Amino acid sequence: MFQGASALALDGKGRISVPARHRDALQALCAGQLTLTKHPDGCLLVFPRPAWEVFRDKVAALPMSASGWKRIFLGNASDVEIDGSSRVLVAPELRAAAGLGKDVMLLGMGSHFELWDAARYAAHEAEVMQQGMPEALNDFSF
Repeated sequence: MFQGASALALDGKGRISVPARHRDALQALCAGQLTLTKHPDGCLLVFPRPAWEVFRDKVAALPMSASGWKRIFLGNASDVEIDGSSRVLVAPELRAAAGLGKDVMLLGMGSHFELWDAARYAAHEAEVMQQGMPEALNDFSF
């Protein structure tokens, strides 16, 4: 389970450094093989390859009425590997799609990560907090 937020910086070539706390788990889980694709909220999904394969199969099984979403998720998928310096290259097309600037946030979301432009994530989080708790969390105890 991946969790927590990491403030990172994209280098001049569009690479991010994988946080040290996730490196060993990613090496053990997927030998450093990841898949990145678009997320409908304007960030990128970053999957260890086994989790991607489960997600990919679910998306591929969707009915024809969801063909647009199949294109978004599958058609924009980019397979990458963590390099010897613990960096991951984010394709220019994906960086543009998510509006990634130099400052980014990597959020652990359990089986995968989300990669956000830092300013976009701050605005998204503020918007979510303004909406208040959804009904599904009314009976949730902290």
